[in-house]
Amino acid sequence: MRLRFFTLVCLCCCWFVSSEGETVSCSKIVPLGFRSGNISITEFGGVGDGRTLNTKAFREAIYRIQHLPRVGGTLLYVPPGVYLTEPFNLTSHMTLFLAAGAVIMATQDSSNWPLIAPLPSYGRGRELPGGRYMSFMHGNGVQDVVKMGQLMDKEMCGGISGDRDLFSLPDQTLLNFNVVIRFVTILAPRDSPNTDGIDPDSSSNVCIEDSYISTGDDLVAVKSGWDEYGIAYGLPSSNITIRRVSGSSPFAGIAVGSETSGGVENVLAEHINLYKMGIGIHIKTNSGRGGFIKNITVSHVYMEEARKGIRISGDVGGHPDDKFDPNALPLVKGVTIKNVWGVKVLQAGLIQGVKNSPFTDICLYDINLRGVTGPRNPPWKCSDVSGFAHQVSPWPCSELSSNQQGSCANYS
Repeated sequence: MRLRFFTLVCLCCCWFVSSEGETVSCSKIVPLGFRSGNISITEFGGVGDGRTLNTKAFREAIYRIQHLPRVGGTLLYVPPGVYLTEPFNLTSHMTLFLAAGAVIMATQDSSNWPLIAPLPSYGRGRELPGGRYMSFMHGNGVQDVVKMGQLMDKEMCGGISGDRDLFSLPDQTLLNFNVVIRFVTILAPRDSPNTDGIDPDSSSNVCIEDSYISTGDDLVAVKSGWDEYGIAYGLPSSNITIRRVSGSSPFAGIAVGSETSGGVENVLAEHINLYKMGIGIHIKTNSGRGGFIKNITVSHVYMEEARKGIRISGDVGGHPDDKFDPNALPLVKGVTIKNVWGVKVLQAGLIQGVKNSPFTDICLYDINLRGVTGPRNPPWKCSDVSGFAHQVSPWPCSELSSNQQGSCANYS
């Protein structure tokens, strides 16, 4: 069973480039506006003394938002204080807004952490047969959701605390997108298992920006279902923006996969700062996954102290059961990685495609990954891949041509 402190499932939200193709902040895509309704957690008995259990207050407040919808949605305001609670569900058309000094903290009583049904695109619990633990703040099939604050975890306990005053935002306005994650800090012990930071899973039009994540697993991982279950469910992740995110992890910083059976396309990650990483950038899938990974762009990345700088691999992750089709091969096409600078990187890169489904249009530009003692480190390793490389140091494998851009010209 997989314990996630923040998981997005089947969400719809904002687009990530302007009509002219210019990359912009998600806050500039559509006009900003207030929610038409505003309620406070204190109206439902919320007490921020760090001892009182506020589960009933949060659930009743969100029930009110869900069943008394207002045009434009409702903002749930959490004043300063420490609010202890069990997990709760979010709903559509809401903003969870924490005043400066407000903290939402998960109870450490694991007996009150609910088990819920597996996602239909996974078929069973992520690690074991059966259910899965509910996310601390859970959203399934929701839209028009905004969270602003900080998500924290200590010894398997999550929380969220605010660092913005309600009336200090530009023009005293709040975002008016379906789902946006901004100004969020997510912390978990480095040795905590399965503590991914943010996982958009079978989700479209997601914006993640201006956040810090330090966890025991991937910082941000885009997914879309697992083997035959994800293929049957068939809901891809698309139009995902990840911008101005920094953090540290023994696993990956920016990841796609490995569960991508529903397909992943149109992902942009830029202005990323990574420290003490297992892998800086990891695109991952496996035979039996099926699905596709297309049009992925990662740019302007700085990494320091990493086991591997870049890994694009077709042999990662297990299978839910023995019913998967080993001939369901993934398609990986159109991955662009550019403007990357790394220091103290033990191995620059590894690209390992699938034997009967080679990775194509892998485009590398302006990448410098320096070793621990200087510019030299172990060479790239590649197989079953084709693409283009320009100004990459150390120079990558011969499978990436330096004199024929081909289809990579579309990604430069």
